[in-house]
Amino acid sequence: MRLRCAVLDDFQQVAKEAADWSSVAGEVDVVSFDAHLPDEDALAAALAGFDIVVTLRERVAFPGSLLARLPRLRLIVASGMRNSVIDYAAAEAHGVTVCGTASFSAPPVELTWALLLGLARGLVRESNGLREGGPWQQTVGADLHDRRLGLLGLGKIGSRVAQVGLAFGMRVSAWSQNLTRERADEVGVELAPSREELLRTADFVSVHLALGERTRGLLGPAELALLKPTAYLVNTSRAAVVDQDALLAALHEGRIAGAGVDVFDTEPLPAGHPMRTAPRLLATPHLGYVSQANYATYYGQAVEAIRSYLAGSPVRRLPAP
Repeated sequence: MRLRCAVLDDFQQVAKEAADWSSVAGEVDVVSFDAHLPDEDALAAALAGFDIVVTLRERVAFPGSLLARLPRLRLIVASGMRNSVIDYAAAEAHGVTVCGTASFSAPPVELTWALLLGLARGLVRESNGLREGGPWQQTVGADLHDRRLGLLGLGKIGSRVAQVGLAFGMRVSAWSQNLTRERADEVGVELAPSREELLRTADFVSVHLALGERTRGLLGPAELALLKPTAYLVNTSRAAVVDQDALLAALHEGRIAGAGVDVFDTEPLPAGHPMRTAPRLLATPHLGYVSQANYATYYGQAVEAIRSYLAGSPVRRLPAP
C-alpha cells in the first residue's frame, strides 16, 4: 500500500517545487495543505489518513492526545532541530519517529533589519502615501548612526544582528541571563549590566531569545515602561517573550515610538485580532524563516528524512542528543 504524506501550512503552495520529491514518488503520495488547521479536532480529521506529516517550525502542536487519534501516523518531519510543541514521549509510545532538518539563521537576521529599518524610516506610511497620492513626505526618519541598539540575546541570530548594527555605526549592547563579558567581547558589543539598564538606554531593542520558563513574559508592563518614548521594539523571536497585552497598551497609548513584530500569540492571526489594527506597529506574518534557501533545505531534507525512514535508518532524529 502506498504511503501518504501531509505537508502542513504550505501557504504559498511551494513545497513540491522547493525540493525534488522524485526519490520517494514511487512509494509516497504527497498532499499539501495551504490553509492552517486550527485545532486538534481539525488536525485529527484531516490527518487521519496519513502516514507521514511534514510540519513547519512550531506552528502545529502534536500533544499526546492528538497522536493517540492518529493511529496510522508513523513519521513527523519538523523543520529545524528544535521543536517544543511535539510530545516526544507520546510519539515514541505510539511508534511515531520524529526527525528534523537544518535551518539557516540568516533569514531571521535579515527580516529583523527589514522591520527595524522600516520602522525607523516610516517606509510603509511613506510608500503608501506616494502610491495613493498622499502628502509628499510625512515623517522624519530616526537615525541609526550613533544610536544604541539593545539586544536581548546574543546567540547565532543576535550576534549577526549585532554585526549589522555595528556596520551602521550603532552603539550595541546586549543582555541575557547567561551572557558573559567574554561572549560580548567576542562579538564586539557592550555587556549591559542588567535587563533594566538595557531597556532604559536603548533606542532600538531587538529580541533574540529562545522561549522557556525564564524568558516567557520577560518583557511585561513594568519592563516596557522602562523604554524611552522614542524607542522601537522588534521581536522576530517568540511572541510569548513579550507580554502581548502590555505591548498593545504601550502602542495605543504612544508610550513607545513603535514596534516591529513577526511572531504572535496565535498564528495565523484571527481576522479580528487587535495586532492587525494596532497603531505604531509594523507587522509581518511570521516570515522570519520564510526564504528560498530555508525552504529548499526544509523540504529537501524532509525528502531525505522520508527516504531514510523508508530504508530503516532515520536521520536527524528529535529530540537531538
